[in-house]
Amino acid sequence: MNPPTRVNGSTDGAAAEKLTFEQARAVLAAQPFAQHVGTEITEFADGAATLVVEVAPEHAQQFGFVHGGVMAYLADNALTFAAGSALGPNVLTGGFSVTYLRPARGGRLRAHATVTDATRRQAVTRCEIYCDSEGSSTICAVAQGTVRVVERTLPTNGSREP
Repeated sequence: MNPPTRVNGSTDGAAAEKLTFEQARAVLAAQPFAQHVGTEITEFADGAATLVVEVAPEHAQQFGFVHGGVMAYLADNALTFAAGSALGPNVLTGGFSVTYLRPARGGRLRAHATVTDATRRQAVTRCEIYCDSEGSSTICAVAQGTVRVVERTLPTNGSREP
């Protein structure tokens, strides 16, 4: 038996199969909803992930701001990708909460998530969502969640077939 690997300060967590950035991109590409929203992954390594979405008119709610559901989706996915960089590819969100700080409009949404702590079976992650527009960056939401390892093998080659 191998000794536990430290994951962001945890002494009882062991990192599973490590995903590469290219494999993470393939996992994202296998998500039809991510493709529908226009999500891209720009960072994936060592307990961190960054996802971006170029804001489009169809992302708006009735006041012209980015719909909270778009930001919640982005937080959920960023939290899970960050955890996947520490736990391996077979992870799903166990739960998360999001706090909206200010509305986002136009530009690009950028969700940066990091693992706060992880064991072999789960990770607690946090995320900040920014709206980047015209050379400025404004924090719009924060989120925290728990991500769990699942027993099912999930595809990492862009296919939705198990």
